[in-house]
Formats: sequence, C-alpha cells, structure tokens
Amino acid sequence: MSVEDKPTNRSTKNATHADPDNWQGAVSDWGGDKQVFNMPWGKLMMWLFLLSDTFIFSVFLVGYMNVRMSSMDAWPLTSEVFALTIAGHHIPLVLIAIMTFILITSSGTMAMAVNYAYRGDKKKTFYFMLATALLGASFVGMQAFEWSKLIIEEGVRPWGNPMGSAQFGATFFMITGFHGMHVTAGVIFILVIARRVANGHYEGKGYHIVEITGLYWHFVDLVWVFIFGLFYLW
Repeated sequence: MSVEDKPTNRSTKNATHADPDNWQGAVSDWGGDKQVFNMPWGKLMMWLFLLSDTFIFSVFLVGYMNVRMSSMDAWPLTSEVFALTIAGHHIPLVLIAIMTFILITSSGTMAMAVNYAYRGDKKKTFYFMLATALLGASFVGMQAFEWSKLIIEEGVRPWGNPMGSAQFGATFFMITGFHGMHVTAGVIFILVIARRVANGHYEGKGYHIVEITGLYWHFVDLVWVFIFGLFYLW
C-alpha cells in the first residue's frame, strides 16, 4: 500500500465528523443532537434557573440598598432589632448568627451527600441528605420565630415600622420571605430525592440528580450570605 493509499487521521476524522465548510454537515450536526458540553440536561436547566434567580435576588438587594440610602427617616439599628435577651443579657444578632451557622453547615452535609452519591453509597447519601433537610427545616423554623417576634413584639409591618423608616418592614419581609420560600422548597426537594435514593430509584441511571439538588442548595446558602451581610451587618 502506497503512502497515498494509507488512511490518515484527517480522513478518519472526516468519516465521523462533518466538514466544517460543508453546510449540509452543519445542518446534520445540528439535527443530530450534538453536545457542546458533556452535561446532563437537568443540570443545564438548573444552571439556567439559578442564573434567572440570581437576577431576581440581585434586583431585590440593589433595590433594598437604594431604598435604605434614600430613606429620609432613620433606619432601625439591626443589632438592636434582631437582638435576643437570654438569661438577662441582651445579645445582638445571636439568632441570626445561629441561623447562618446552620445554613453553612447544611452546605457541608449536602456536599458530603453528593460525594457519597458518586461513590454509589446510597445509605450515606440518604443520611447526609436527611441531615441537610433537617438543618434547612430548623433554619425555616428560626426564621418563623424571628418574623413572629418582629410582628408581635416589635410591631413591624410591611407598611409601617414604629422604630423608624417604614420601608424597613417591606424590604425585610420581601427579601427574607422570598429566600425562606427557596429554603422551604429546597427542603422538600431534598426529602423527595433522598427518599428515591434510599429506594434505589437511581441505580443504573446515575446520581446526577443529587448533584443538581446540591447546586440548588448551595445557591440558597450563597444568597443568604449576601442577605446576612447587607441586611443584618450593614
């Protein structure tokens, strides 16, 4: 066989891939469901959802900063508003600090769940997801306590605030409420997936769904860091 007759890498490549200068090849590739990135569609959809949610939270937080800086009335001191009296001691932001610690810890347990999911250890995956859901539920419970304290004891309403600027209540309930809805949805999502993992629903299908669930949960935790910094520490 002469050199000209030998199959080259170029000819082998053309046998499986379309010629980039050939429009028919481009149309064939487009119609052949080619993948640019090796990513499950569910993971891609979650990234798109998180991107859209990022815009929503960004608008809320930027709007909050604008309202706070343009407010003519005094803005309440968050270290006083969100303080708790424990054993006769007035401790500022103690509940918020515990809530933040719980949510960050839940990110760790969720990461461990993803790790064990890819190892195929569904028992540990289930327990770590269950721990994440319990931590998330405790966060929501503490947030409900915080809301009830503000509404009942402090008299804060979405349309009024006896401690100063009326916009304080509106922005607080809107932003923390929207985030709390995300945490609640995440807890339900995690429990559903954890139950399916325990039942062996994903054996043979892969555990990408656990990673997708983790993406959502880490996003919720990340958003809380911004809320914590802008709303409680500013």
